[in-house]
Amino acid sequence: MSETQAQPGIGFKGYASLALPPLFWAGNFIVARASRGELPPMGLSFGRWAIALLCLLPFAWPYMRRDFALYRQHWLRIVGLAVPGVVAFNALVYLGLQSTTATNGMLLNSTIPLLILALGALFWGQHLRGAQIAGLVISTLGVASIVLHGDWSRLIALEFSRGDLIIFTAMVCWAVYTLMLKSFPPEVNRLGLLAVQIAIALVFLAPLWGWELSQGRAPVWTGASVLALIYVGVVPSVLAYILYMRAVVIAGPARAGQAIHLLPLYGAVLSTIFLGEQLHMYHAIGFGAILAGILVASRG
Repeated sequence: MSETQAQPGIGFKGYASLALPPLFWAGNFIVARASRGELPPMGLSFGRWAIALLCLLPFAWPYMRRDFALYRQHWLRIVGLAVPGVVAFNALVYLGLQSTTATNGMLLNSTIPLLILALGALFWGQHLRGAQIAGLVISTLGVASIVLHGDWSRLIALEFSRGDLIIFTAMVCWAVYTLMLKSFPPEVNRLGLLAVQIAIALVFLAPLWGWELSQGRAPVWTGASVLALIYVGVVPSVLAYILYMRAVVIAGPARAGQAIHLLPLYGAVLSTIFLGEQLHMYHAIGFGAILAGILVASRG
């Protein structure tokens, strides 16, 4: 179904499919930040993907069996996808949220479209037009406003928020993952591929979690921490993904992609309500510049 066909009447279910995934992904940041004292980052990441794999297997297994020969043929590329997209991205987000706010994390999440443009030009041979370069410059100023917390004197002193830089690194990993996934053979079913990537990621995450445990950072199991782990394992990892795929079919890929920009809006509201985080002018300036950069770049 093309986007022009979907636009006249996507209905309530279509709008729900557009609006809910970014809400669920925003909840991932909120829950990770709120439970940082009970669920250390590597334990949370391992637990999240273990639960997600169990939920996905009934749906993905037929495709995994069908595409097994293709997995063997492209095994190195699949590992290359799993490391930045599943292992590094989520582990770094959870690690960064130990020392920065969920609001900052979600605002930095908005840089992904521009990072895809920049890295695509640098390493994938994609050509940038003038508008795209201008968008990258504008959005970079927005990122700097957030990372420097609006205090530009920090740039001279090279004082950056460690948590913000870790999360920004996670966004770079996701941009790399997206570019690599784009060139992956289309005959491989994406749901089965996701399950295989998660299984590979668990192999990489297990020793990282073991190291974290050896440092005395074991999960503290309470009713709240168990619910937090179930949430990140089911809602943003499985349910949001399925709804997002549905949104692409019903409303078209462009509309579905644009809806992701609801994430920082949801995040600002949820962070204020549930975490008591305060919004500052540099948040508004930073997000405004990032969004302006995306709009300018999209004209290119």
